[in-house]
Order: sequence, then C-alpha cells, then structure tokens
Amino acid sequence: MKLIELPRFGLDALTVRECDPPKPGPGEVLVRVHANSLNFRDLRVVQGLYDRKMHLPRIPLSDGAGEVAEAGPGVTRFKTGDRVAAIFFQTWLTGPPHAGYFASALGGAIDGMLSEYVVLHEDGLVHIPGRLTYEEAATLPCAAVTAWNALHGSAHVKAGETVLIQGTGGVSLFALQFAQMAGAQVIGTSSSDDKLARAQTLGLANGVNYRQHPDWSRAVKQMVPDGVDHIVEVGGAGTFAQSLRAIRVGGHIAMIGILSGVSADIPTALILQKAARVTGIYVGSRAMFEDMNRAIDLHHLKPVIDRVFGFGEIREALEYMESGAHFGKIVIRHAV
Repeated sequence: MKLIELPRFGLDALTVRECDPPKPGPGEVLVRVHANSLNFRDLRVVQGLYDRKMHLPRIPLSDGAGEVAEAGPGVTRFKTGDRVAAIFFQTWLTGPPHAGYFASALGGAIDGMLSEYVVLHEDGLVHIPGRLTYEEAATLPCAAVTAWNALHGSAHVKAGETVLIQGTGGVSLFALQFAQMAGAQVIGTSSSDDKLARAQTLGLANGVNYRQHPDWSRAVKQMVPDGVDHIVEVGGAGTFAQSLRAIRVGGHIAMIGILSGVSADIPTALILQKAARVTGIYVGSRAMFEDMNRAIDLHHLKPVIDRVFGFGEIREALEYMESGAHFGKIVIRHAV
C-alpha cells in the first residue's frame, strides 16, 4: 500500500512511501481509505506552524472516509464492506471535552488518514450517511462536526434566529447549511463579492464584503439592529473584536479558527456589556458526529466540494488551500 508522510516540516517534505497493509488487532478495524479532505489545520501541521514539537515522521490529515476491509477479533460495531469515516478525536466518544482526548487527534497527535489503508479502533469510526459519496463523506469529520458543535452542541440555534458566518470555507458553509436546517437566517462576510453571490445560491440571506467594509460589524448592525444571535467565529484575532460588536446582548460566539491570527487587543468590556457567551470549539465527539449524520440523512444535505485532487497531488492541494481561492471543501480522491 501507499501512504504519504511528513518526515520534516514543509510542503516539499511530503513523501510517498510504500509498505504492507497493517493488520487489525482485537477491537480494531482495517479501513481502505477512498477519500480525504483538507482543513486549515492540516496546512499548518505540514508547515510546522501547528505544533513544532510534534513527533515526526507523521502521516497527515485528520479526515478520511472509506470501507471496512477487515474487522479484527471482537469487533461488533462494523462488518466488512461497511462505509465509514474516522472521528477527529479517536477517544472523544460522548460528553464534554477533556484534555485527555486531545492526545488522540488524527493527523497531529497521532498518525492521520493520508494512507491507502489505516487501522483504527472500532470506537473511532462512524457509519457515513448513505446518500453521500466517499468524497462527500470525507468532508465531515473536522469541518462539519465543528460547525454542528458550534450551532447544536455548545448552542441551540432556533428557527427565526440570526447566524453570522465568516468566509466561505468548509466550517462556514456547513454552518450555513445547518443553520438553514434549523430555520435560522444566515448573514455572511467575505472578501469576495463572487463568493458571497455563490453563498446566496445556497441560502445566504445577506452578505458583507469586509474589504469594502473593514468595519463590517456596522454593516451587520444595519441589517440586524439588535445584533445577531450566533456567530461562527473562524477568523480569530483579526475578527473577534468585530464579532463582539456584531453580537446581540446575550448572544453566543462560537470561537473556532485562527485564520487572521492568534493574538490581538480585545475589547473585553464588550463581553460584559453584551453579556455575551464565548465558547471555544475544538471539533466534537463521536456522539455529535452521529447526531449530525442523522440530520444530514433526514435533510438530504450535500457537502460543498470546491475541487478534487488525486492522491499524489497533496502538495498542490495544500498550496491551493493556502491561496484561499477555494469555496467549500478540498478533497483528495484515492485511486480505487
């Protein structure tokens, strides 16, 4: 089988290696991976900007979907031929987050999914929605579960409420789709009028080009004078102050990303004045993944895929992600 590993940091370091497929032990499952998807975290891992102390070599990518090729002794949750996806934290099955779970993060703390075959414990997999292709299912483990947690885990978005998304990457577009499923109105920000127009075809109610309106919270408050109910905050340091101005009194900010930096001067008084609830979101549990999959099946939701690359094009795929040109998810398809 082939796998791609990172012996040292840098896009140029990504190396294809061949080895024998692993064998599943008791309670383990051998998965033939059909597709992966990329997240901003994966780019930072490869660049060495995520964790400089990460043990190398490392097989990258947290997201992957495929079929069960072999079930080890004692496996009860899956059988050969089942269509599955890996969960981001292999040991976070249910309940609130715990520091101990973080050591089981695929493609970071442990080897990831950029391999033709992987062995995982049966607890670290979920059945994928029947209507989705492997490429579509591969987009779910990180971005979709994160968006689901932001709106239906740490918060409970309701019909008639207003949700603000930032940009048109994977998390934001999943949040758009999940908010619509709940009957909420969605407002978005982007640097591109074209991307905002494309998001409107998916149901975005209104949008703000933050390059044309750097103080975009003012434009949002013109649309929703009392402020929005929920913000899916993927920008980080460069956008958080604006989010505090755009949120309503008693509203919720799901703090997810660091696209615009990791530190900044924050008007903390606004958190008090707005009585705002700010929740850090670090993907989610297997139980959240399974709840989300039931909703995806019920509503016939289809993930938004921007572009599909081949297995050997991982460097090109990551460079494309770094360019910021994508709308939705970037996928790696394995030759089958």
